[in-house]
Amino acid sequence: MSDRTWQNDMGGGGSRSESAPSQVEVSIDQATGGRLLNFRSGPTLIAEQTGRSRWGTLLLAYKTLGVVFGGLVTSPLYVYPSMPLKSPTEDDYLGIYSIMFWTLSLIGVVKYCYIALKADDQGEGGTFALYSLLCRNMNVGILNSKCVDTNLSYSMNTQPGVTEKKTGLVKFLEGSIVARRILLFIAMLGMCMLIGDGILTPAISVLSAMDGVRAPFPSVSKTLVEALSAIVLIVLFFLQKFGTSKVSFLFSPIMGAWTLSTPLVGIYSIIKHYPGIFTALSPVYIIHYFIRNGKDGWLSLGGMVLCITGSEALFADLGHFNRSSIQLAFLFTIYPSLVLTYAGQTAYLIKNPLDHDDGFYKFIPKSIYWPMFLVATLAAIVASQSLISATFSVIKQSVVLDYFPRVKVVHTSSSKEGEVYSPEINFILMVLCVSVILVFGDGKDIGNAFGVVVSLVMLITTILLTLVMITIWQMPTALVALYFMVFFTIEGIYVSAVLTKIQEGGWIPFAISFILAFIMFGWFYGRQRKVEYELTNKINIESLGILLSDPGVQRVPGLCFFYTNIQDGLTPILGHYIKNMRSLHRVTIFTTLRYLMVPKVALHERIVVRKLGLDGIYACVIQYGYADSLNLEGNELVSQVTRCLQDHIASPSEFEPPSDPQELELEVSIIEQAKCQGVVHVRGKTRFYVGNNCGLFDKVVLLFYEVLHSNCRSALPAMRVPLPQRIEVGMLYEA
Repeated sequence: MSDRTWQNDMGGGGSRSESAPSQVEVSIDQATGGRLLNFRSGPTLIAEQTGRSRWGTLLLAYKTLGVVFGGLVTSPLYVYPSMPLKSPTEDDYLGIYSIMFWTLSLIGVVKYCYIALKADDQGEGGTFALYSLLCRNMNVGILNSKCVDTNLSYSMNTQPGVTEKKTGLVKFLEGSIVARRILLFIAMLGMCMLIGDGILTPAISVLSAMDGVRAPFPSVSKTLVEALSAIVLIVLFFLQKFGTSKVSFLFSPIMGAWTLSTPLVGIYSIIKHYPGIFTALSPVYIIHYFIRNGKDGWLSLGGMVLCITGSEALFADLGHFNRSSIQLAFLFTIYPSLVLTYAGQTAYLIKNPLDHDDGFYKFIPKSIYWPMFLVATLAAIVASQSLISATFSVIKQSVVLDYFPRVKVVHTSSSKEGEVYSPEINFILMVLCVSVILVFGDGKDIGNAFGVVVSLVMLITTILLTLVMITIWQMPTALVALYFMVFFTIEGIYVSAVLTKIQEGGWIPFAISFILAFIMFGWFYGRQRKVEYELTNKINIESLGILLSDPGVQRVPGLCFFYTNIQDGLTPILGHYIKNMRSLHRVTIFTTLRYLMVPKVALHERIVVRKLGLDGIYACVIQYGYADSLNLEGNELVSQVTRCLQDHIASPSEFEPPSDPQELELEVSIIEQAKCQGVVHVRGKTRFYVGNNCGLFDKVVLLFYEVLHSNCRSALPAMRVPLPQRIEVGMLYEA
C-alpha cells in the first residue's frame, strides 16, 4: 500500500486522551498519487487489547446485562397476560411452555447467538448493517455518492471472505433496479420497525412492572400507574446523555439481581406446584396444542412471540460491545434464566389457571413480593435501555449513509466507537414513549403492537441473513435452504398471528414505521436528485482554469476549504461563487467528507490529498465509515490537512513528474503563509427550484425534502468549525 512512512508526535492530532499522545503516520497511496494520513490513538489500542483479554470480555459480558438483554429477560412480565386463552388446561400450558422453550432455543440461541452475530459488518450489527454488508460486497447500492471507487482499498474484491465468482442471485440483484429498491425498502422497514421497538419496549416494560403495585393496593387507579410509568421513563431518557458505558455500569447490578432472582423463584414454583414441567420440552406437546386449540391456538402465538422480544437488540447492540461478551452473557445467564422463569410461571398457572390474566406478580410468593416488585420495576427500566441504545446506533448508521436527516450524534465513549447518543432522537423517543403510555394505557393493546414489531423485525433479519449466506459466505445450498425454511416458517407463522391484532393496537408500529419511512424516503430521494444534478453540471479542471484566467477574477490572500459532495469533478456551486464573488483564495483545498459503505475506515486511509494541476488548487478527501467518529474538528482539521499536504508536496511520489526543489519549498511556504493570513470554510446552501414543469410526485417529495433540509443540522457544525470562518453560498438547483 505505501512505500514511505513518516512518524511524529502531535499534541492534539486525533488523540482521545491527554495522557496518551497520538502517533501520526503519513504514507503515499500508489493508486491515487495522494498522501494518506494515519492517526493511531493510544487509548484506542489499549481498549482493543483489553477487549481481547479474558477479563475484558467478562467485564463487557457483565455490562451487557444492563444494556443488551433488558427487553429479553424482562419479557416474563407481560407474555402470559398478552395471550388470549379461553379456559386453558394443563396440557395447554405444557404446549405453551414447549413453544416458548423452542422459540428461545431456535431463534435466540441458534439464529441470533450463533448465526446473526457472525454476520456483523466489522463489529456493527442490525438490519441496516446487514444491508451495508451486502452493498459493500455487491453492486446493489442506490446512491451514486455512496458507491465505492475501484481505486481505493474498499473495492468489493478486497473484502475478506468474498470471491470474484458471482452467483446467479448476485447477478440478478446487481442487474435489477427493482430488486435493489426492494432490498433497500426491506432494510428501511427493518430499521423503522426497530425504532418502533425502541418506542414500545420502554412503554410496555415499565407499565407492566408498575402495574404490580395494584395487586396489594387495589384502590390504586390505572391512571396513577400510567402517570408513574411516564415519570419513570422521563428520568430514564434524561440519563441517556451520560452514555451507554456509565448507564450499563449503573444498571448491570440491577439486571444481574433480576436475572438471578427470577429463576430461583421459578425453581421454587416448579418444586411446589408442578415438578414434571420439563416433560414439556418434547415438541410433541406443540403438535397436540395446535390440534386441540386450532385457530385459538394460532391466535395465542401473538402473545407467545413476546417471549423472544429484545432478541433483535442482541444483534443491533453489537457495536456497543463485542460478539464474545454477548454470547457469553446470553448462553450462561440470560437463556437459563428465561427457561427456568417461564417453567416456574407455567407450573404455577397449571395449578392456578384463574390467575392467567393477572400478570407476573401472582407467581411471586407473598413473603418476597415487595423486594421482587422493586427489582422488577428497576429491571423494567433497564429493559428499556437495550432498544434505546439500538435506536441510537441505527439512526447514526443511517445518518452518515445519507438515508436520514442529519441529527446531532455524540460519541459517549473514548474507546468504543459504537457508543453513541443523539439528543434530538432521545427527546423524540421520550415524547413518543410517554404518549403511548398515556394514550394507549391498556397493556394488551401495547402488547399487540409490540408483537407486530418483534415478529416483523425477526423476519426481515432472516431474509437479509439468507442473502448474506448465499452471496457473501457462499454456503452450501442445502444448509441455506434448511436455515431459511426453518426460520422463515416459524417467524412467518408468528407474523400471520400478530397481523390479526391490527385493529387492537397492532396498527401503532405501522403508523410509526410509515412516518419514519416517509421521512427516510423523502430525504433519500432529495439527496439523490441533488447528487444527480451536481454530477450533470459539475465543473472540471479545464473549466476552472478558464474561470481563473479571467482578468477580473482575483486570487485573494488566505486558505479556503471549499466543500464539495462529488469527487470526479467540482461542485457547480464553485462556478456560481467565482462568477459572483469574482475571486478565489490563493490556496484553495476542495474538500470532500466521504462516508463509505463500511463501518470503519482504516486509519492510514483516513485523509487523501493531491494536486489538481492549477496553482494553489488542491483536493482533499476525508473518508469515514458509519461507525467512525468525525474527530477532525475546526482548527485541528486545518493543521492536519495542511501538514499532510505540505509533506505531499515536499516528498512527491514516484508517479508525479520531478519538480525543482526550490519551487517545492516555495509552494510549501505559500501554504503556510496562506494559513497564517486566515482560514475560511465555504459550503453550498442549495435548494431546489420546483417549477410548473415538475410532476406532482416531484413537487410533493422535493418540497418535503426542503422542509427536512431546512430544519436539519448542516455538515460543518458537526466539525465544530468556528462561526467567523464559515461562509455559505446559496444556489438554486432546477428540479
